[in-house]
Amino acid sequence: MGNRRKARELAMQALFFMDMSKDVSVSQIELFRQCYPPPKNIEAFFNELTLGLIERWPYINEIIEKFSSNWKLNRMSCVDRNIIRVAAYELLFCEDIPPKVTINEAVDIAKKFGAEESGAFINGILDSIRESIARGEISIEDRLFSEE
Repeated sequence: MGNRRKARELAMQALFFMDMSKDVSVSQIELFRQCYPPPKNIEAFFNELTLGLIERWPYINEIIEKFSSNWKLNRMSCVDRNIIRVAAYELLFCEDIPPKVTINEAVDIAKKFGAEESGAFINGILDSIRESIARGEISIEDRLFSEE
């Protein structure tokens, strides 16, 4: 398993922890890191994913709900919504990662941690986000504005 995959999995678990505790904050990430410290070889990407997501939490959630027809975030399984959050962040803010890689990684993580139908569910939402970005419907200005 590659380093980025390990970082994605650990980031999903950290988000799951925050989601279940209903406290999305840097202090919760630090608490998670005390119990499950990321290995040095994945620490930078883990930090990028988790801290970037915390900064853009409302925006990421808004994007996911926009593209998950008839599914509110609170109706999704906690595993699925956090896999989607990690991948949506990558699609929107990690321009060095090809979108197909991001989506394939998310589907593979869903097969490992999610339910039987999680992979297809996650693939559908992420592919819709990817297509919208490709068509210019989600602009870089929208993404940058979300940082403020």
